[in-house]
Amino acid sequence: MAVIGLSGGGQTLSLDSLVRFRRGMRTTAAPRRLPLPEGMTAPLGCDAVAVPARIGPLVLPRLPRVGCVYADESHWWWIVPSDSDYALEWPESVRYSTGAIVPDTPRLIHLPDGTVPYTPPIPLYLALCRVIGTTPSWSRQLSA
Repeated sequence: MAVIGLSGGGQTLSLDSLVRFRRGMRTTAAPRRLPLPEGMTAPLGCDAVAVPARIGPLVLPRLPRVGCVYADESHWWWIVPSDSDYALEWPESVRYSTGAIVPDTPRLIHLPDGTVPYTPPIPLYLALCRVIGTTPSWSRQLSA
């Protein structure tokens, strides 16, 4: 079986090629929003902060309060209120995701008490700076 391009003259593809193409699409994860656990509400919207997986376990015990935390093989993701990147220069190895859109579907590894999923962004920022060895942006000296 052959398929002709929409313009009427394009490349001919065999059924085997189409099947391989379809299988390839399944293995490529489309970005998606981190799902909130049932019963949780996000009145301030949701963004996510990701750190390399090796750093996640070092940050967790430094936080006074922890919201939803997700993990995959390469990253740990914290849910923070929307716009938590406002006036903060997150460390270079940290990835900030507006709308909590992530490339894969990580698993939930920490569920907070209560109904809101947030980790407070300022303590998270300070803990990350401490673990990574970065000075918080507001503590850096200004040069003229």
